[in-house]
Amino acid sequence: MSRIGILGGSFNPAHGAHRSVSLLALKALGLDEVWWLVSPGNPLKTAEGMAPLPARFASAAKQARRSPIRPTVIERDLGTRYTVDTLRKLVRRYPKHDFIWLMGGDNLVQFGQWRNWRGIARIMPIAVIARPSYNSIAHGSVAMVWLRRFVRPARQSRHWTDWRPPALVLLRFRPDPRSATLLRRADPLWHREFDDTPVRDMLTRQLIIHQ
Repeated sequence: MSRIGILGGSFNPAHGAHRSVSLLALKALGLDEVWWLVSPGNPLKTAEGMAPLPARFASAAKQARRSPIRPTVIERDLGTRYTVDTLRKLVRRYPKHDFIWLMGGDNLVQFGQWRNWRGIARIMPIAVIARPSYNSIAHGSVAMVWLRRFVRPARQSRHWTDWRPPALVLLRFRPDPRSATLLRRADPLWHREFDDTPVRDMLTRQLIIHQ
């Protein structure tokens, strides 16, 4: 069984903090790989300012070079829009993998707004990567009130495959100040760098066509 961490997001654009957090989680959880699910469209985010999917994927592929990180747009192929549906299909498609969902503390704040978030917690364990500016809000969030009873000690994090979901572990790493929002402010047209870059999905191996 391969041990796979899944990190979902818009990656608008992908940046060094995505990479560093993924590699730290990979070590802390004893993962074989981390898959980046580059979302075709986040239901909780406006489409305004969202770069084309091929450009966002290309930025993720650039950040993932020479690492056990695989960016993918498999949600487009699965025909899913919501995380709970994506994870159900991934578990069925890859029965020889053990999966753990990775997310930042900022996502935990709004996790209670996700479609069937309790269902997500029942599909696979969750590892939350602390973000200092969000910690107090995240711990008081609607989702965390329910999830608190399922929290496992961080010292047991490498044994997550033995946990029966729902199970949640809180990971703390040195904060990385880089963010997609700051990068877009500095260069709103960042995606033009990737306009003519041919990209192939690192999981499905399908070519991602620029429209």
